[in-house]
Amino acid sequence: MSKPFDMEVFLVGVLTGSPATRERHLRQAKAIHAAISKRWHRDNPWTWQRKHLVWFLDAHLNPRAESTRYYYLLTIHLLTIRLGRAWQFN
Repeated sequence: MSKPFDMEVFLVGVLTGSPATRERHLRQAKAIHAAISKRWHRDNPWTWQRKHLVWFLDAHLNPRAESTRYYYLLTIHLLTIRLGRAWQFN
């Protein structure tokens, strides 16, 4: 039996800012993780590819407001920094 992935431990090195901002990034990262786990069966961000995050942006955030999409893009940027990738998103 494996332990569930802890997103807070994963992002602790790149999270900065006020406590409210940190909580928002954690909440959004957990939502991204849950969606990718459900759709792609990837239980660990280290196994994610760019296409998984693009899918999340297209499938989950298209009907949302532009401000919501912007805040999720900030969280995705933190995830890519933590993964050590140079992925760019629109």
